[in-house]
Amino acid sequence: MSNTKDIPFSPPWQISDLGKPDEPKVTELAAGPAVARFAKMPIVIAEDDLVSRTLMNSLMEKWGFKAVVTKDGHEAMAALRAEQGPALTILDWMMPEMDGLQVCRRIRESGKMVYVIMLTSLGAKENIVEGLHAGADDYLIKPFDKNELLARIQVGLRILELHAALSARVKELEKAVGQIDDLKLRIPL
Repeated sequence: MSNTKDIPFSPPWQISDLGKPDEPKVTELAAGPAVARFAKMPIVIAEDDLVSRTLMNSLMEKWGFKAVVTKDGHEAMAALRAEQGPALTILDWMMPEMDGLQVCRRIRESGKMVYVIMLTSLGAKENIVEGLHAGADDYLIKPFDKNELLARIQVGLRILELHAALSARVKELEKAVGQIDDLKLRIPL
């Protein structure tokens, strides 16, 4: 018998809105339940190239995701600030004004829970290391395989789900500690 209990989780999108895990939302690939459950969670895409932006938006729609497509780092940051819960973003590195590395750094400075996939044509080992050090959680090199991109998005969604569950559990424990402290004051030891 398990001692686990449901952990409250209240993102701005509702689990009931996302469909049941057994209802497939992805037509092209057998993507698994994580995609179906989180299809309405926004994926912010920052890509300055119109063709790449259009391709990414098309893939997200085909896979059942809600995409917020932006053309530069400033727009991506504005879109991420507008989202109330955890988010996933796919960033190009080389963009005008604010590049993907700057966006990564600002996201990490903000403290907001965002899973960052850097998607770029810069594939040298030192670029990968620099991108990860700047705050990217994952790094994918263009041209990319769409199945691999979907798998990496699924990983990001699993991590966001685990982070949300952990945060809820921490709040629960903090509340319990507060109640214990309150009882200590009321009951002489």
